[in-house]
Amino acid sequence: MAGICRFLHILVTLATVCSIALAKDQNQFIHEGFHEANLHLNGIAKIHPNGLLELTNSSYQQIGRAFFPLPIKFNTSSSNNSGSLSFSSSFVFAMVPEFPKLGGHGLAFTISPSMELTGAVASQYFGLFNTRTNGRSTNHVFAIELDTIKSPEFEDIDANHVGIDVNNLLSNASAPATYYSETEGKNKTLELISGKPIQVWIDYDEREMLLQVTLAPLRTKKPRRPLLSAKLDLSQVFLKYMYVGFSASTGAMSSNQYILGWSFNKSGQAQSLDYSKLPSPPHRRYPAKKVDFRIMVPLLIMSLLVIFFIGAAYKTWRKKYEEIREDWEQEYGPQRFCYRDLYKATNGFKERELLGVGGFGEVYRGALPSSHEQVAIKRVSHNSKQGMKEFVAEIASMGRLRHRNLVQLLGYCRRKGELLLVYDFMPNGSLDKFLFSNEKPNLNWVQRFQILKGVASALLYLHEQWDQVVIHRDIKASNILLDALLNGRLGDFGLAKFHEHGATPQTTHVVGTVGYIAPELARTGQATTSSDVFAFGNLMLEIACGRRTLEPERPPEEIILVDWVLQFWKTDLILQTNDPRLEGNYVVTEMELVLKLGLLCAHPAPASRPSMSTVVQYLNGSASLPELLLDGASDCVITVPHQTSVNDMSFPASCDNFSANSLSSTTDSILSCGR
Repeated sequence: MAGICRFLHILVTLATVCSIALAKDQNQFIHEGFHEANLHLNGIAKIHPNGLLELTNSSYQQIGRAFFPLPIKFNTSSSNNSGSLSFSSSFVFAMVPEFPKLGGHGLAFTISPSMELTGAVASQYFGLFNTRTNGRSTNHVFAIELDTIKSPEFEDIDANHVGIDVNNLLSNASAPATYYSETEGKNKTLELISGKPIQVWIDYDEREMLLQVTLAPLRTKKPRRPLLSAKLDLSQVFLKYMYVGFSASTGAMSSNQYILGWSFNKSGQAQSLDYSKLPSPPHRRYPAKKVDFRIMVPLLIMSLLVIFFIGAAYKTWRKKYEEIREDWEQEYGPQRFCYRDLYKATNGFKERELLGVGGFGEVYRGALPSSHEQVAIKRVSHNSKQGMKEFVAEIASMGRLRHRNLVQLLGYCRRKGELLLVYDFMPNGSLDKFLFSNEKPNLNWVQRFQILKGVASALLYLHEQWDQVVIHRDIKASNILLDALLNGRLGDFGLAKFHEHGATPQTTHVVGTVGYIAPELARTGQATTSSDVFAFGNLMLEIACGRRTLEPERPPEEIILVDWVLQFWKTDLILQTNDPRLEGNYVVTEMELVLKLGLLCAHPAPASRPSMSTVVQYLNGSASLPELLLDGASDCVITVPHQTSVNDMSFPASCDNFSANSLSSTTDSILSCGR
């Protein structure tokens, strides 16, 4: 019996020692390379034979994550002042882009309540969130982002920065990627996608509520000055148990993203990494090797024979998914999708997946095989010359535009006699279905006004805030798509033209949709940002009145929406033009603003229309629209400077120039290009 008791005592002692060791392992670890690291990997993350941890590779629209497999205990009790939320971590990373200067979306050091992060998308969210979860306080996610893409919707400062994120990719604090050089006494830039190893130190002091992030090239001593130093209370963010690791994603451009070594300490300073033990990331380009032609020529001949016989057997299968590639495609950034994937995404372009048919092709709903992300796929015929122009314009413009109120082009494919464009899927379809038919439920005034402000913001971005001036040339209700939250997004850039700021647009063809085309286009054929403003003015009236710009079946005095609203304005009854389906439930000042601003934007004289920056100021309430005044002048004159202040604005009692005559003379000379 004494022997049994002694044996049990030994077992209890061993269990206690193991428990203490396990707790210590959970609080502190170091990996100089990841040969024997028991990390939890998901997505496309993997460990190379040399111990290099690879989060992402050259695949597109993919997620890669690596987490320490055991949860770390954080004591979040407000009565505990032992510094139990404090932590320290250091790691070395390297990003090797697929193309010089063009990388994926970067990576993030992450502390989260889960290692799976279900629902995250493989794009600009680092594999952490999606459009619905981003910004929720229930995420309980803390991250240090190493971002290589400038996303305006997250107010990114540039395409090479470090940010502190709490439940949201709108960073609490951010700074360009630099480090303080002790020898030179100044900050020096670090290019995150240079392919060179970079070391990061992250230190959080719970007592001071101070988070510090420091960067430096590999083999450089930790600088005395951190890159970021921010006051931050993590007591409401961390749960009792959290997981630490890394998350990364690729979007339309990919990058090989590596972690070389990692040190973490929950109860003190993280251990320093031994640089000599770290694996080396692969170089961006490998030097050319000398070729021995005596060996290579016979091998080449044999290879060609093998390829010939294999190719003959493969030819029939290949034709099913055969694609077309041309040199000009290398100039554009969006991802090229494989036709096979798009074919599978739409179940072979079955009719049940058809979303709609336009003048330039069919649009299908699909789910990408790799990520199961829902997309809209537009098929355009190669036989149409205009269809090719539309395709090229969308590739050149939409692929590089980034705004929350634009439909994002994810990529494209070309095959035989068709072109395929892949977009974000907009589950609520186009705005015209809500306004002019009973297919969709009625939009309330709050939703309509929000849609107008969103589209106005997108047009301001196109006209004034992007690298070039983009003239959309086809703004209309059917080209405004609504996402899951009924936010308006401007799409269909098939007729878009862009030019340098300060230059004159070189367009000579009248294109667009009758009813939205500015009168001056019939005379000059030259589209400008002012002609976009004209179309937007008509769109504003459509949203407020719930009817189309042109309705031939109505009485003559009601056919043209602008004329009809103008007549009511002249009798001081403009509010009576509101959509009856609103049943009077609207904000009077906002309705009056939209109707009057719509008339102003749709003015027949281009110089009298406001710029989109002025329009946005009016809609946001940062500038007041003056009262429209009737006068006795014989001509219709509206004087509006393109600044915030407006000196005078008046419509005459008899405004023939602003009437159906001016619009009808325009539409009679236009080739119908509506879709």
